Amino acid sequence: MTHPWSAPVATGPVRATVSVPGSKSITNRALLLAALSERPAAVHGVPASRDTELMLNALRALGVPVEADANGLVRTGKHEGFRGPAEIDCGLAGTVMRFVPPAAALADGEIRFDGDPRARERPIETVLNALRALGVQLDGDALPFTLHGTGATPGGTVTIDASASSQFVSGLLLSGARYDKGVTVHHDGKPVPSLPHIEMTVSMLREAGVEVDDAEPNTWRVAPGPVAPRDWAVEPDLSNATPFLAAAAVTGGAVTVPGWPSETTQAGDLIREVLARMGCEVTLSADGLTVTGPARLSGVDIDLHDAGELTPTVAALAALAGSPSVLRGIAHLRGHETDRLAALRTELNGLGGDVTETEGGLAIRPAPLHGGDWHAYADHRMATAGAIIGLVVPGVRVDDIGTTAKTIPDFPGLWNGMLSP
Repeated sequence: MTHPWSAPVATGPVRATVSVPGSKSITNRALLLAALSERPAAVHGVPASRDTELMLNALRALGVPVEADANGLVRTGKHEGFRGPAEIDCGLAGTVMRFVPPAAALADGEIRFDGDPRARERPIETVLNALRALGVQLDGDALPFTLHGTGATPGGTVTIDASASSQFVSGLLLSGARYDKGVTVHHDGKPVPSLPHIEMTVSMLREAGVEVDDAEPNTWRVAPGPVAPRDWAVEPDLSNATPFLAAAAVTGGAVTVPGWPSETTQAGDLIREVLARMGCEVTLSADGLTVTGPARLSGVDIDLHDAGELTPTVAALAALAGSPSVLRGIAHLRGHETDRLAALRTELNGLGGDVTETEGGLAIRPAPLHGGDWHAYADHRMATAGAIIGLVVPGVRVDDIGTTAKTIPDFPGLWNGMLSP
């Protein structure tokens, strides 16, 4: 049973330097590519988060030698290919439930997948149907399901609708080079959300020596061939850094996140533009990214289609701004860890906010907020949004702050450390 967490109130402008753990998105791609190489490889800067642990355990279940130390170094060893029988717990990690099945299609044996109750409701049928079209035998259309591996996968060309998640594309591309014919993925549907995540996948595949052709819009071709082993270095998780930057924004303080890359494929980098448009001073230097908050935040009208993961942070900022905001292009968030649009509307309005859902997002108008219970819905980003509100609204109680361990080890410790003099 979880206990409510009383969100600490900032006693003045927050001034701090906060080092955030490595990117979960980069980490789980790097771990899978290391395993697909079948030779020794290393990943540096791995966060000790639940999503990462679920990926490590999935690889171990498939027969990959994995060693992880307390300093964020993971080494994968030589092996003769994936094997079953195996049981894989996806938890609530989209990168596990959508990236590992295409890799497990290369295994010899039966592989059973399951996850948290909410994971059974998250979209995955697109990936499973794509695998069937590529010659893989599967039982089921959602978690739990069973994959019957034969040790190889024909591959080829498949057309999918990836408008619910870019992970449908990334999952197929990451393992596609190991398929007999490689893989070509065509998207047919509404625009794919979070395209920077697919760009991240393509970039990392190329770093691993895989030939990828993405010249044609909505089409990605991965040539068959080996995946080269290499040492991967994981960048700080920019999306997980946003609550700490938001602390500076809502208190008129200044927060620096060291190691912020000057160039990146992480969608979270969009927070720089968002904060600048809301009135913050945003500076990227050799020391990292520094955000200095204004006397009062301005509302923003912005399309977050390519960076939907920022929505809970931006919604919290918008609820504390002095003018209205409209967040667009995020209808796909209704299928994330929870229905994030409904959750944000419910929780912000429960504290006195004025939020309405639109077909594609949220409309947020200024309103005086008060304390009360904030429900996280087992969603790490909902929990951190409650923490942001609690910085300037006394009496906010987050029902499950522990869910932040999905991607941020010891979020409460980092948060309290930021507020310490």
